[in-house]
Amino acid sequence: MTGAGTNDVARGFGVLGVCIATLAAGGTREVPASAIEGELVIFHAGSLAVPFRDITAAFMRRHPGVVIRSEVAGSRTCARKISDLGKPCDVLASADYSVIESLLIPEHAGWHIVFAGNAMTIAYRPDSRGAATLTSTNWFDLLLDPAVTYGRSDPNADPCGYRSVQVAMLAERHYGRPGLARQLLTKDRAYMRPKETDLLALLEVGELDYMFIYQSVAEQHGLQYLDLPDAVNLGSAGHAASYHTAAIDVSGRKPGTTLTKRGAVIEYAVTIPRRAPNPALAVQFVEFLLDAAQGGAIMQRHGHTTRGPSSSTPERVPPGLRRLLKE
Repeated sequence: MTGAGTNDVARGFGVLGVCIATLAAGGTREVPASAIEGELVIFHAGSLAVPFRDITAAFMRRHPGVVIRSEVAGSRTCARKISDLGKPCDVLASADYSVIESLLIPEHAGWHIVFAGNAMTIAYRPDSRGAATLTSTNWFDLLLDPAVTYGRSDPNADPCGYRSVQVAMLAERHYGRPGLARQLLTKDRAYMRPKETDLLALLEVGELDYMFIYQSVAEQHGLQYLDLPDAVNLGSAGHAASYHTAAIDVSGRKPGTTLTKRGAVIEYAVTIPRRAPNPALAVQFVEFLLDAAQGGAIMQRHGHTTRGPSSSTPERVPPGLRRLLKE
């Protein structure tokens, strides 16, 4: 939880009117910081925990009348809190833009904006078994050693989970090792958690030797990590077509259904759900997040690459945010 407090309904409606007037004007009139008040509920991916801690704190310092309540979970779990459970949410920040497209649009959201990128890596401790011999050409053999333990997150709950599977698939082709993906994915299933950050404690205490994780998270927690080849790490735009060949089926919108997740360059995205309790304040926060000198600078400081802001459906983005999109 980033902030706590009692929601002042009267103040919230007061600032709502001020902000709506601003949005109606295309978001061009400056709103005094003291006029922005209310409570904001943010759902976000586990890999955004550290940067969003600083971004929300900076936003509240700038707007002392705002209280932010954050909930952290795997991106797909965050989306299902909205679609399946009807939980109130003002801003959703996902580690994969396609989570918003596949689970929320059009019923629960109308648009998304891409704002950051990342790359997959393998994190470890200096004393992890085999760490002294680990390289970008033998990591898969090391993970398959019966004495070595490693973890990954649940593909049905977390984008890092299905991206870990895609990394294994891409590695099989890149290294010319038929059957490698199956071998990697059938070992150590006991070390699967709802989101990748749930594995950090297991790694730090020595129960795990290695874990599939985002590069930014490894850097934020001071972990050693292996730089995977661009052909494998899902972080290089030049390999987008190759990434697309790695596909995994995950749970669909309705129980008993599935949808196919194809490999793609890692792109984080944000949206404001249709039933957001405080949509005008949400726009103000997303604008802060997308600002290169504010939210963007914090994201970069915590190891993320900044992308966009861009949207595949710019005409659906609120006017106050549309003007920030790159062509």
